[in-house]
Amino acid sequence: MKTANEFRAGQVLSLNGQAWVVLKAEFNKSGRNAAVVKMKLKNLLTGASQEPVFKADDKLEPIILERSQVTYSYFADPLYVFMDEEYNQIEVEKENLGDTLNFMTDGMTDVCEAVFYEGKAISIELPTTIVRTVSYTEPAVRGDTSGKVMKMATLENGYELQVAAFVEIGDAVEIDTRTGEFKGRAKS
Repeated sequence: MKTANEFRAGQVLSLNGQAWVVLKAEFNKSGRNAAVVKMKLKNLLTGASQEPVFKADDKLEPIILERSQVTYSYFADPLYVFMDEEYNQIEVEKENLGDTLNFMTDGMTDVCEAVFYEGKAISIELPTTIVRTVSYTEPAVRGDTSGKVMKMATLENGYELQVAAFVEIGDAVEIDTRTGEFKGRAKS
């Protein structure tokens, strides 16, 4: 058991028999009142959210999630199928992938991390930096070099993002998967 004050964003706790991930935890101590922790929680299985307030010394039970390295295999509507090191298939529903879908492509070799709760895959985490190929972008405008010039580009899977003006069709670019932002041209 941990006190409410010890929980940080990203950790998982058990509340009323259900698993909740902490999205935000804010400690607050005011004058005469007891210290409290305001949390923003999201249910791992249903996706529902709530914002309870706990006393700082309330005891809550942490949950340790299982993790396994996997690679994307194929899409079998409505499930995405991943494979672990022992060639076991792990099926993940589209709703559980969230922004990860923006960077998934057929034949990708990136090693991802599957997160399990009670034996069920609840999410997939991509590496923080991935490399994708630009399938379409407008040519750069000559003379527009004042500051950081960005333009729209479409990746091979159809996802659009802002890239630097010097990026051309066919270039491999690095993308930060946490923010979805262009980091730079990939080193070959």
